[in-house]
Amino acid sequence: MASDFMVCCSRGSAVDGAIAALLCTAVVNPQSMGIGGGSIFTIRNKTGNVKVYNFRETVPKFFKTDLLKDCPTTFSLSTGSQWIGVPGELRGYEEVHKHHGKLPWAKLFEPTIKLAREGFEIPPYLAYVLSQPIAKSLVESSSLCKIFCNKNKTVLRKGDTLKYPKLAETLEIIAKQGADAFYTGKIGQDLIKDIKAAGGTLEMDDLKSFRVRVMDAWTVPLGDTQMHIPPPPAGGALLTFILKLMKGFPLSPSSLDGYQKIQMYHHYIEAAKFANGQRRSICDPDFNNRSADHLIDPSFINHIRERISSNRTHDNFDYYSKKPSSDHIGTTHVSVLDEDGLAVSATSTINQLFGGSVYSPETGIILNNELSDFCGRSVFSLIWTVIVVIGEQPPSSMSPVILESKSGGLLVIGGSGGSLITSAVALAIMNHLWLGRNLTAAIAEPILFVDAKNNVNFEQNFDKSVIAGLKALGHKVGHWQYFLNVVNAVEKKNGCIVAVSDKRKSGMSAGY
Repeated sequence: MASDFMVCCSRGSAVDGAIAALLCTAVVNPQSMGIGGGSIFTIRNKTGNVKVYNFRETVPKFFKTDLLKDCPTTFSLSTGSQWIGVPGELRGYEEVHKHHGKLPWAKLFEPTIKLAREGFEIPPYLAYVLSQPIAKSLVESSSLCKIFCNKNKTVLRKGDTLKYPKLAETLEIIAKQGADAFYTGKIGQDLIKDIKAAGGTLEMDDLKSFRVRVMDAWTVPLGDTQMHIPPPPAGGALLTFILKLMKGFPLSPSSLDGYQKIQMYHHYIEAAKFANGQRRSICDPDFNNRSADHLIDPSFINHIRERISSNRTHDNFDYYSKKPSSDHIGTTHVSVLDEDGLAVSATSTINQLFGGSVYSPETGIILNNELSDFCGRSVFSLIWTVIVVIGEQPPSSMSPVILESKSGGLLVIGGSGGSLITSAVALAIMNHLWLGRNLTAAIAEPILFVDAKNNVNFEQNFDKSVIAGLKALGHKVGHWQYFLNVVNAVEKKNGCIVAVSDKRKSGMSAGY
């Protein structure tokens, strides 16, 4: 979605619209995000200054010391209270609203409180998610059944009504009392009680001590365009790495013709494999001495590009540096632009489908399983203890970015889909900036995704002749089932504004 329509009609700011839209998304797409999770906002003010507000979840004071021993060895959902990180969502909303909000805090909550209390027909995409075996069994066997099951204890279906009475009460209190109701008040106390009842380790001190991180965006050149990205532990550096690798190849609308199209996607796949090999570089700089600076360094990028052959690929992980960590799914994204020139690119998550499937009956909040994003480290260590640190944020693929052209154009863009975010956003940007597609077509174009095994997975309706050509070059095709990638964008160019919301999840843009 581009923004919450009613808030825009009330002349709210882009930040007001982003907060209201995310609050609404939390009840419409609860499998992806909510106030039990965290977000990253990239915000460009009207003077052109770009800041990143990072309020993703952190490691609590007490946690299972051999936590990473529970990490799955193949792709699967990480369920359970041991994966819950300290939620930052509401503290983050409070911070960005304090700096950039126009409307009263309580006003932002009104549409969602009404939806949650009165109920609404279950959205088609949520009904689809609940019908899938992986989600159906998860919901029916967990506390999530309290919200998403009917009287027969089976998941809700298309046409059923969905209500969140407890969450409506919680949101009403937060609307009146502010984020402190969650971080120092009774809502927090009730939440901690429910987490402990589920076997979790969070304490009130964890909530009280949560702080939003505010920093300058990293700004990197892409030809005549500047891209503002969130630094690590966000995924902006990996997105930049792929785009700058691809910018060094001749790209134009003719790159989509005949064999050139196969070559273009071959180069992209190789870039993605090298990006997979660099995933370990993405970590919390406050707690690690590893740096991701090289991922945006032209000399390193040129060195990697020289290793990309036009007529072959490689089966050896070592060729691409390291074996990457396992894949994951989840998240949601909104892009907002207002009449004053404020631009917001915001990605939010509870991590995997319905987080760790832990629901707080006292507050109506679904908790994240963000600590499972540390599982990449378990691939490289035989020592299970003290691999994560109190207060640390896990690595993330989240890449809410803002692109700025020399002529004054703006592109506010980001995506959801966990590990698919980088591919979905990179390909949308390439399609639009360099391959001549309009924004709608650029986002709608089927993507490919290079998974953690370096298999190439193709979204439905991907060009079959290109797939055949890539197989002939030696690429191995995977069988990824969960193309939950969505890209949302707003563009201002030559005095016109275009907002595009991905149709993959029946999204719609809104304006005033």
